[in-house]
Amino acid sequence: MGGIAGWVDPVDPLAGGGRVVRRMTDALVARGSGGEGLFVGVHAILGHRRLAAGGHQPVVLGDDGGEPLVVLSYSGEVVNHVDLRFELELLGHKFRTGTDTEVVLHACQEWGIGAAERLDGVYAFAVWDAVRRRLLLVRDRLGVKPLCYSGVGSGVVFASEPKALFASGLVESAVDERGLRDLLASVRTPGGSLYRDVRELPPGHVLVVDGSGVRDHRYWALEARPHTDDGPTTAARTRDLLVDITARHVRADVPPGVLLSGGLDSGVLVELGRKALRGTTVRTFSAGSAHKGVVDHRDLVLDPAELGGPALREAIVTARDAPSTGNGDASLLLLFRAVREHVGVVLSGEGADEVFGGHPWFHDPEALAAADYPWPHLAGCRALLRADVAAELDLTAHRAEHYRQALADVPVLAGEPAVQRRTREVSALHLAHWLPDLLDRQDRLSTAVGLEVRLPFCDHRLVEYAFNTPWSRHTAGGRAKSLLRAAAAADLPSSVPESVKVPSPNPRVIRDQVGDLLATPSAPVWSYLDPAAVRKRSSRPDVEFALSFDVWLRSGPARASSTRRT
Repeated sequence: MGGIAGWVDPVDPLAGGGRVVRRMTDALVARGSGGEGLFVGVHAILGHRRLAAGGHQPVVLGDDGGEPLVVLSYSGEVVNHVDLRFELELLGHKFRTGTDTEVVLHACQEWGIGAAERLDGVYAFAVWDAVRRRLLLVRDRLGVKPLCYSGVGSGVVFASEPKALFASGLVESAVDERGLRDLLASVRTPGGSLYRDVRELPPGHVLVVDGSGVRDHRYWALEARPHTDDGPTTAARTRDLLVDITARHVRADVPPGVLLSGGLDSGVLVELGRKALRGTTVRTFSAGSAHKGVVDHRDLVLDPAELGGPALREAIVTARDAPSTGNGDASLLLLFRAVREHVGVVLSGEGADEVFGGHPWFHDPEALAAADYPWPHLAGCRALLRADVAAELDLTAHRAEHYRQALADVPVLAGEPAVQRRTREVSALHLAHWLPDLLDRQDRLSTAVGLEVRLPFCDHRLVEYAFNTPWSRHTAGGRAKSLLRAAAAADLPSSVPESVKVPSPNPRVIRDQVGDLLATPSAPVWSYLDPAAVRKRSSRPDVEFALSFDVWLRSGPARASSTRRT
């Protein structure tokens, strides 16, 4: 875990750039309190924050005279680095450490932009080629690790989080109207952002910055392929992938824990993790109810009063650089904070519902037949908008047009049955426009407390295989996630735990805070929200959005200069 930041201009020298990037890395201290590093060159300044002591970055590969050739600032984990190291050694590369960071550095020197497609894992990194005066920004295939950037002069500033871009003083923190539409319409535009002039590097992409300008290269995308394996072979192949992926994720000096969200996904991770660790006790954590049969389980009690408190709300907004749209953020942050007191790394089942079709709307004929995204939209939050704001944003039309464009990008196979084609569409839409928000949430809230969360179900190999498996295999016997059940049949515990009930904030605490907000007519949130609508819904959970939205507009990188109403 860590954070990266930097400023590169291949054309013009960067006067005072070291101070600029130092401010950026300071803004990322939550992503790495163990130390920071800085590389300062004429045309490139790269910064890094790391969680633990040791492993200094950025790392530099120099020539015989000590002049830098390639510089890397890296966050993530490449799980096939041992194989890549062997391949690079055969090509003449010499290594001084056994880290994946050094392997990525040499891979970029050897293969340049082609290195990205050789990496397996989750990562976001910047590599500066001093000879070519070329920067590569690289993000993993599913977008587990965040990376954003903004154009400045002939180059870019980049960072793990927008707050670091704003700390540079080179980028204004102004709300982007399309980004606000995406937030309120419950959609995600790859490459988009909640902020004007800030772009996210889309998952599976490389950004190239050199003397010719800035250009985007896609190195990975979901592809529709015929599935030729029979039922038993499909289950066996899926299990083999899960075994290998889980084994790679539990490798650590101290075995990671497992988050028990309740149900099949986390139960599979516990059992496969235990087998990979050859019987070593797996530490499990949940919020609410105990998990029988797990040796070292900790029940973490979340305080409903703290869930609705202003201090936690401000911590969430700071971590996410965005308002919260529900109380799920609060419970997740408290859970991560409590888990961090026991372990530094945990496995999570995040992504399993998207990969294996576990959400209820995957199995709702009405939702599947609609010419719309099947997942719920934020009707409660939208109901709080001022009439003029709602009319200008026109969220219904925005979501419809967003859906139309997204559907056109879904890969299909010629001659597929209508049911298979539709479920393929729904699966692809989830992976591209729903899952990224979940991944961003878990990354921001976990790194805010110094916890590393690993996501075995987001391995691209598993995603690709499940995406091309016929829907009938995912729903065999009329059960959701039948493919996952069949694959893990020999590994499941004798009884899968019930879903954990997460506490909700105290309604009285929320109502009192809403009353205080309503008594402040100068609050910036009233440029967007209707006080009468907020008062009417003050006892409903979605009113939390009004409180969070106000915090976001008041603090940090959240000044709504481009869409302000009076």
